[in-house]
Amino acid sequence: MADSRARNVLVTGGAGFIGSALSRHLADRFDRWVAFDSLHPQIHADRERPAALHESAELVVGDVVEPEDWDRLLADFTPDIVIHLAAETGTSQSLNEASRHTRVNVVGTSEMTDAFVRHSVRPELVVLASSRAVYGEGEWVSAAGDVFSPGFRSHAQLESAQWDFADATPVVSEAATTTPHPVNVYGATKLAQENLLEAWCGSHGIARTVLRLQNVYGPGQSLINSYTGIVSLFSQWAEEKRVIDVYEDGAIVRDFVFIDDVVSAFESALATGVVGTFDVGSGQAITLMDMARLIAEHHGAPSPRITGEYRDGDVRYAACSIERTVTELGWSPQWPVERGIVALQEWIGSQQLRVRPVS
Repeated sequence: MADSRARNVLVTGGAGFIGSALSRHLADRFDRWVAFDSLHPQIHADRERPAALHESAELVVGDVVEPEDWDRLLADFTPDIVIHLAAETGTSQSLNEASRHTRVNVVGTSEMTDAFVRHSVRPELVVLASSRAVYGEGEWVSAAGDVFSPGFRSHAQLESAQWDFADATPVVSEAATTTPHPVNVYGATKLAQENLLEAWCGSHGIARTVLRLQNVYGPGQSLINSYTGIVSLFSQWAEEKRVIDVYEDGAIVRDFVFIDDVVSAFESALATGVVGTFDVGSGQAITLMDMARLIAEHHGAPSPRITGEYRDGDVRYAACSIERTVTELGWSPQWPVERGIVALQEWIGSQQLRVRPVS
């Protein structure tokens, strides 16, 4: 989307993990790159400007749910492009703090669009960082070959250690074909963000692109937030030669996508301006037990152990097809999980802050 005009980019949540990484790769390509961030203490322990934020990025401290903060931001700044990252992201935490997640993720998005209307801001493109959580359990195939959406794994089902859906096999999700069916509050709020922006952008003739991110990991992620980042938590335990505890039977499946590949997906979305909803993952599904083994072996830690514990609202299988993303955005992941895990361990070894235990 490069041209000769002045180009202003607004990144909500722009001082976080993904926002800082985007700034390091892209900020100096634009006239103004503004990171609008509340510096939440769950992520930013010292409430100071992150060292990872590119020097050319302007940091405006403010909360997306506060109209006054939006008015202060937009008084002298008109974005051409908006990258909407600001969100509460803890899956299990969202079940106990639903109002907080809804307020930030849903109300925060509507406060943003209202502020744009008040200040006559009409961006050319809004790119939303959504989540694989919108799919919930996705689709499964029965032994008879029927495709169905299983819905929730109930508390009773999990309590009795019935981890899978009987006589069924999971299917990878794909934005063009899989109907979203979130099974936790976080996923529900991310789907609401998608719907809000589809309605608002469509009404105002603004291009909208949604990137449904799988589990993002890599150097720069928070090491003090126990509610997100299972890879960093496993890594810190293994670094201390502790046994990694793995929930359920160890066969929970995820797609872990490296931060550099996520950055390049956003770069492709900005460069092409293609409108639509796209899945961003590594294309490599892996069980939590296999991930734990990779990390433990790297550190020479004891073998991981299966605990049989579980989290309400967690999904059994979360992996996606990236074929359409590769084709339409001209993007492809470059970091297989084996390579990414090594890079993360090296970075964690250079850091001082560590995760805070959660009771």
